[in-house]
Amino acid sequence: MVASIHPPTVKVIGSNGQISLGKQYAGRQVLVEEREPGVWVVRTATVIADNERWLHEPRAAADLQAALAWSMTHSPSDENVDDVLHKVGHGSE
Repeated sequence: MVASIHPPTVKVIGSNGQISLGKQYAGRQVLVEEREPGVWVVRTATVIADNERWLHEPRAAADLQAALAWSMTHSPSDENVDDVLHKVGHGSE
């Protein structure tokens, strides 16, 4: 990651307590840390939902990568769809 240093800019906090960081950050999530009164550090962030965090654990990430690699070498097919549905309990008896 390359850090670029820009000179400080003056922003005015509006009567509603908001400042604008610019349209390039519109819709982004940020972490705001107050280091001391009047000193804030604002960093862009990506937040992962609690119920999706397991996908980012090493084992799940490795399994997902293996599945994606397998899918690149095996074309999709409806050839055995009835057998597959039966195995997962959705087929007709």
